[in-house]
Amino acid sequence: MKSRTSFLRAAVGVAAAASMLALSACANYSQTASSAASAAASGAASAASAAASAANPILVNPGKLTVCTHLAYKPFQFKDDSGKIVGFDVDLMDVVAKRLNVTQEIVDIDFAQITSGAVFAAKKCDAGAAAITITAERQAAAPFSIPYFKATQALLVKTDSGIKGLEDLKGKLLAVQTDTTGQKYGEDNASKYGYTVKVYDDLPTGANAVLAGSVAAAINDNGVLYDFAKDNPTTKVATEFQTGEEYGFNVSKDNPVLLAAMDAALAAAKADGTYNTIYKKWFGVDAPA
Repeated sequence: MKSRTSFLRAAVGVAAAASMLALSACANYSQTASSAASAAASGAASAASAAASAANPILVNPGKLTVCTHLAYKPFQFKDDSGKIVGFDVDLMDVVAKRLNVTQEIVDIDFAQITSGAVFAAKKCDAGAAAITITAERQAAAPFSIPYFKATQALLVKTDSGIKGLEDLKGKLLAVQTDTTGQKYGEDNASKYGYTVKVYDDLPTGANAVLAGSVAAAINDNGVLYDFAKDNPTTKVATEFQTGEEYGFNVSKDNPVLLAAMDAALAAAKADGTYNTIYKKWFGVDAPA
């Protein structure tokens, strides 16, 4: 918010004027002083409003931190048996909401709308939390928080498939999730290894295609594929591809105050052990140093 302050100056007449001119000059000065006082009060109110905005981020729904995600992406965000949305990202955004003295509300929406910043332009949410890999293109569309998770791509296969890597997929189908870095990695290597990419709308359908045998393998982020293999022991992660990715939460370009509050909340959570507690809850081990 921009604040405006008015500075008014009155010109005082020359002393050699007649008495009527002197009285007139006094009357003009008195009126200008009154206007200046009014303008000063207006400027003070504007400054106070700007200070309040600086202290509190703009939220699409007052009293709530509205967070856009794309389900399901276990263990980052998914519905539990009761239908409640839970996960690693959810718990971290609760930490941010607590810092802002509000509650988190989650909206399930198309992943590309989050990464493109469309959800912010449409005022659908305040932040995106969907295990989003930070890239230059995405950063330009909607700025990211400090990184909160390190990830890489991985290959999910059936345990008895004999597939160890992309070199074993010649003539076969590889599942990827639309609008993800996994899709890009799979497509970038398709001609080299001779497989065909099949695009799915979300993680579960692509991973379940491996389970059903309708595709030979799936590429996606390592965290979610290890979790899927744990729940489905006839599948396994055959290998990882060291893409050096990091996740961040994103926000509107017009909400730097929220971004700063988010960074502060994440930094504090890492410093006081809250982050490690949440990490261990969802991954079963301590967070990497």
